[in-house]
Amino acid sequence: MKRSLLAWIMLFGAFLLGACGDSRVHSQAVYMLVDTSGTYAKEINKAARIINYLLATLNPGDSLAVAKVETRSFTEKDIVAKVTFDKRPSQATQQKRAFKAKIEEFSKAVHGSAYTDITGGLIQGEEYLNETKAGIKTIVIFSDMQEELGKGTVRDFPIKLDGIRIVALNVSKLGTDNADPRLYLDRLSRWKAKVLKAGATEWVVVNDLDNNMESILNIR
Repeated sequence: MKRSLLAWIMLFGAFLLGACGDSRVHSQAVYMLVDTSGTYAKEINKAARIINYLLATLNPGDSLAVAKVETRSFTEKDIVAKVTFDKRPSQATQQKRAFKAKIEEFSKAVHGSAYTDITGGLIQGEEYLNETKAGIKTIVIFSDMQEELGKGTVRDFPIKLDGIRIVALNVSKLGTDNADPRLYLDRLSRWKAKVLKAGATEWVVVNDLDNNMESILNIR
């Protein structure tokens, strides 16, 4: 009886130790979608600034990926850079430098795509974030949120974003929005309804990047 009790206690203790030792439970993962369609591609310098903020703020053990939003975005090839930062601070620093170099190279070569497949990017982002097994998962969308799909691209079906925060950044107003502001407000309302219906935990819009950058992340 005593041996059975002791074995049970040891097993339970090992379980607790394993749970505490799994840093992924408390880590944070961010998947950033960068709109490269039309004239929005000219905003790439602002996007790079946000990426630099993420690199400076995320901790060892956290994950970060940056992907393009273009004609069809549900593909691994649209991921510009991805990394899970090493637990060793010195190694994490090196990884961040390498990540920044990839983004700088991407920024110089970016060109405007014909269409904007935001939904495909969200589906790809959900896959990446779930693979990281992070405790806090965020998709950041740097876009005017005007989705335009090319011929043959099908996205009119339910998507899953369970447990993921969605943050829309720098949602610039289109020319038609200036004429009728309701178009802008309706566009944001539709996206909010879509992502919350898909299971997202939060919908956040951040346009004032100078004063609200900290709203991008769920700071622990």
